[in-house]
Amino acid sequence: MNTTPNVISFTRRTGFTLLIASLFSAAGFVWPFFYVGQNLPQTQLFFWIAVGFSLVVIVLQISSQQLDAKSVALLGVLSALIAALRPLGAGAVGIEPMWFVLILSARVFGASFGFLLGMISMFASALLTGGIGPWLGYQIFAAAWIGLLAGSLPKKLRGFKEILLLICFGIFASGFFGVLMDLQFWPWALGSNTQLSYIPNGDISENLSRFITFHFATAMAWDVPRAIFTSALIAFTGGAVLSALRRTHTRAAFMAPIVFNDSNERVK
Repeated sequence: MNTTPNVISFTRRTGFTLLIASLFSAAGFVWPFFYVGQNLPQTQLFFWIAVGFSLVVIVLQISSQQLDAKSVALLGVLSALIAALRPLGAGAVGIEPMWFVLILSARVFGASFGFLLGMISMFASALLTGGIGPWLGYQIFAAAWIGLLAGSLPKKLRGFKEILLLICFGIFASGFFGVLMDLQFWPWALGSNTQLSYIPNGDISENLSRFITFHFATAMAWDVPRAIFTSALIAFTGGAVLSALRRTHTRAAFMAPIVFNDSNERVK
């Protein structure tokens, strides 16, 4: 069965740069379980370093001709669409229509495209809504990882099985995003005198138990509606959106070489 090739493919150099960016961003999420010290660190530094490496990825993609003008245009259009969709859920618990567009786009155009799309669209959304703050780095890489994982799903499935796979992934991504957002909030949220507070220099098992309890006690009102809304959008519109995106991919002929015909060649 024919599958849709990726718009953007990573070389070893860009893949290594992406790995470094992912490691720095991962450190920004999981530091509470490994940090030794009494004063809480400035975790935003992890993400701004990771953003710097991600920008290097884009430069390397362009310089190595792995990212052409049509790919850049498509990234811009889809990022603008996702940025415009995100404010529609403002004030509603877990009603976030942006995720199904990110998941379906990454599904069609590949893991590396999904990573860049998640990162750029979340940053553009923050500029649009005035949502720039210490939480932005967390949101950028949470969205980037969801795009990366969505683009890494098995490619051979089509029809009902593909939609079912994407519904399951939408449910997973909704919970995954909620966990990552709570990781950036939990160490500062409760002070130090509750049974769910972060314990500096505490055992990994104790802090992990406290975080899990905190997450399920506070985040289900967001994660469950997000999962239901995202999976419902995929179920009802996924087939049509996937078909439209695949037609776009085929007609745009991404990364196809440009051939100039000799106008002076005599026609036989």
